[in-house]
Amino acid sequence: MTQPSLDGALRQFMYGKLHRVTVTGADLDYIGSITVDPVLLRASGILPHTQVDVVNITNGERIQTYVIEGTEGSGVICLNGAAAHQFSKGDLAIIMGYEAVPANQLPGRISRAVHVDAKNQIVDMDEYVTPGLDGLGSPAANREFEKYETVDA
Repeated sequence: MTQPSLDGALRQFMYGKLHRVTVTGADLDYIGSITVDPVLLRASGILPHTQVDVVNITNGERIQTYVIEGTEGSGVICLNGAAAHQFSKGDLAIIMGYEAVPANQLPGRISRAVHVDAKNQIVDMDEYVTPGLDGLGSPAANREFEKYETVDA
């Protein structure tokens, strides 16, 4: 069987995520977006005004929006505008940033996961190296039964 070509095509690559952040607010009266502590943005590589997916672990909602900076060191994660209908203070969420990458540049590219405590303070970071098609199936890369260990503040 012939493998698909990795030349030319752009693929969306999840380069950074904030895993299991606690929503600190939901503001219907703001124009839109998600407000995030710059400490968390730096750690994940997510830049202001860039598109992110936000998944609500608590209720299963998923939205797409853009990021704005909050107060440095505050732990703020606030859904603004219409997104405030899908998120409430105290909900757990995942924020994921993506970039369009030529498919032939994906092997070896790093994806970072930032883990936080209940106050959105960084407790750990994982980096995953993307394999090429011929590197798939390695037992060391199998993450099928990984369970996230929750960390309380």
